[in-house]
Amino acid sequence: MPFLVLLLLLVVLMHFYARAQANKIKANLDPYPLHMLSKEPAGETVFITTPDSTRLRAITAGSGPTVVLVHGYAVTVREWNILFEQFLALGCRVIAFDLRGHGQSTIGSDGITSAAMAGDIQVVLEHFDVRDAVLVGHSAGGFLSIRFMLDQPQNAQARLKGVVLMAALAGNVLEGAPQNRLQIPLLKSGLLLSIARSDPYGWLFGASLAGQTPAPSMIRALLDMFVTTNHKALLPMLQALGDEDYYPRLGEIKIPCVVVCGTLDQTTPRWHSERLGKAIAGARNMWLEGKGHIIHWEAPQAIVEAVQSLQR
Repeated sequence: MPFLVLLLLLVVLMHFYARAQANKIKANLDPYPLHMLSKEPAGETVFITTPDSTRLRAITAGSGPTVVLVHGYAVTVREWNILFEQFLALGCRVIAFDLRGHGQSTIGSDGITSAAMAGDIQVVLEHFDVRDAVLVGHSAGGFLSIRFMLDQPQNAQARLKGVVLMAALAGNVLEGAPQNRLQIPLLKSGLLLSIARSDPYGWLFGASLAGQTPAPSMIRALLDMFVTTNHKALLPMLQALGDEDYYPRLGEIKIPCVVVCGTLDQTTPRWHSERLGKAIAGARNMWLEGKGHIIHWEAPQAIVEAVQSLQR
């Protein structure tokens, strides 16, 4: 009985601690209001059918130097709302699309594999007849961008002027990442989805993806996309991120790259970006002090600067 009482007391104390931490996060300042982070980029919506009958939803706007945006796991084109507008203001043509199985994009007969999803990037580039573009891949989108450059080097070189790999990785998502070792099994079991929907624990989960000062609007906007994702359908993507390893092949990439990483990123820890920067010929690292994994909202100007450096 004393053990059960102590256990119950510990659970109660942990809950109060979690609520106190969540309240601190909720009191932080918001660089952007929630309504801005919740809206989709404004532009023409286009649906593209791939060879395996996947239907990809893309949004495009503007004219000028092209920027193609590839989002991460369990989000949609909404990830790019702030950057989309900033690139348009700079006179760029901007293209963003929902990865297969995300947002309004379906899953075709090839299913959820890194090969199929990397191939979708080529389909998008071909559909819009992209030339001399800068491809921006975030997190799993960076992983897929790397796979695309390795699978289709000639096509990639013909259509891309440069690539920004932000909070990215070339596989081995569990290595040196205690957060992933905890969260991915919880996600596979379905428990993480319940946690993300709860208060205060959803706030703590969201904050784990941010940097030194998590912004409430960013966490709420992120959680809104996360909890509406069909994670069961996307489990093969998580498996690929853990099982596949393209680090030994990075020397094959011949396209100029800028590797951007927050110093407090726990999802794709620093070692990923260090290795990407060293192994890709001519790549350079950009470190964002105090930022985490959601640098598309935490430090959008840094991403703009990385893209502009490749457009020159």
